[in-house]
Amino acid sequence: MTTELDTGPAPAAAPPKARRRLRYPQVLLLLAGALVLLSLVRVVTDENSLTATAQWTAAMTFAVPIGLAGLAGLWSERAGVINIGLEGMMMLGLLMAGWAGWHWGPWVAVLAGIAGGALGGLVHAVATVTFGVDHIVSGVAMNILALGVVQFLAKEMFNTAEAAADGGNDKQSPQMERLEPFSVPGVSDWLGDLADKHWFLVSDAAGILGAAVHNVPWLTLLAVVLFVATWYVLWRSPFGLRLRSCGENPEATESLGVNVYAYKYAAVIVSGGLAGLGGAYLAVLIRMYQEGQTGGRGYLGLATMIFGNWRPGGVATGAGLFGFMDALQTRGGGAVVHATLLLFALALVALAVWWWTRGKRLQAAVGAGVAVLLVLWYAVTDEMPLELVSASPYLTTLLVLTLFAQRLRTPRAVGRSYRRGQGG
Repeated sequence: MTTELDTGPAPAAAPPKARRRLRYPQVLLLLAGALVLLSLVRVVTDENSLTATAQWTAAMTFAVPIGLAGLAGLWSERAGVINIGLEGMMMLGLLMAGWAGWHWGPWVAVLAGIAGGALGGLVHAVATVTFGVDHIVSGVAMNILALGVVQFLAKEMFNTAEAAADGGNDKQSPQMERLEPFSVPGVSDWLGDLADKHWFLVSDAAGILGAAVHNVPWLTLLAVVLFVATWYVLWRSPFGLRLRSCGENPEATESLGVNVYAYKYAAVIVSGGLAGLGGAYLAVLIRMYQEGQTGGRGYLGLATMIFGNWRPGGVATGAGLFGFMDALQTRGGGAVVHATLLLFALALVALAVWWWTRGKRLQAAVGAGVAVLLVLWYAVTDEMPLELVSASPYLTTLLVLTLFAQRLRTPRAVGRSYRRGQGG
């Protein structure tokens, strides 16, 4: 005979530990550590271009259109709509900016580029939100459709006698006026003089900061404002809370009286406008529309969005990393990219130590092993092969995504078809 003892209600399961976010002092400490690593590698390898103002100015130039595409993807996916049509929307923005800039100047080109991309976003929203088309299928169709539309309209707009007289043809538009960059008087010269002294850490910091005050494009400043505005709107306003809830649980959001369709439309149209702005940035940068100028930056924007964990700060970091590597291989060649092997090795050692203190022994061992291999590679070679130099930005992106994939958290309802009233 057995007796059952009443031990009371079973203890509740412990809630999962929330993943701690980095605080501002920790972020500043990480930035300081990265600067020390850069300075150390610059001194050891004697590659002064690693922290030169021209290098970081070029990095910002490469990073902005990719960052805008990543920000565009963030807006759309936070509302639950996958947008791989960013490349096509950038093409539309590039074409419209080239045409408007030729007639009315660079600032009108910016507005036209935003409008062109937003039109592409509207088409994607109609297909996915209203008609429930698979998001991937719609995005692929958008890229194919935009390519055909852009090539057709380019012939109609620029393959004319008027355009030909100004240097246009079916592959490019006539040039627009130059949008002059700005510099901060006094500060840019002082930082330039300090950077030229090549002092450890001090000159490196001056060289990097110089890129923020010397020959800065106005559209780069606009991009920075948009990143800050996106963070505030999506994470600090009632509108942003409702929009993000559409990407997490649209049925529950609808039950609270929120028009989910309207928020999804708004997010995808804003997404298209930001992608179009990225295309307009390219047009204003080279002062014309040029066929193929987007160069897959819409897809790279999606990679930075994933790397950034669907948050503006992460997207900006990913775009900056890709822009830095792209600028290195474009301006410096094999020798400079070769120096980054040592930089990555030191960064992996620091990351392995952090993983070890967190109890992640396997990850720490793998990170340390890769760091050793990179150091050996650096020691036995003098320069990177040309093929690896060209692929270095993409390899860097894949490496970073691989290392941090376990920390990613997608919006729960992203990519899922939603129909009004289905939660009832």
